[in-house]
Amino acid sequence: MEISKTRSSFYRRLYLAWLIDSGTATSVPAITALTGMPRRTAQDTLTALAELDIQCLFEQADGERHNGGRYRIQDWGAIDRRWVEHNLPMIRQVLGYP
Repeated sequence: MEISKTRSSFYRRLYLAWLIDSGTATSVPAITALTGMPRRTAQDTLTALAELDIQCLFEQADGERHNGGRYRIQDWGAIDRRWVEHNLPMIRQVLGYP
């Protein structure tokens, strides 16, 4: 089954938000290591979360330099986090992520 770019982009945003919110991957290096996603794609996807009204904040770690810290989901907006969690196997399969 061919998946549209719109759907894959939407699922990628949902998956990234879930990774952050669940504590599985809260930094760009952790996201890229876990998913194999290119760094630039991860950064662009993080920025695009706001388009879905998902509020994602970066928290600078004390004493860290050069963007050392972690991302945190403050609000899922209109997205139901439970739906995302329930559909993770399908989302991973569609995106080809482990």
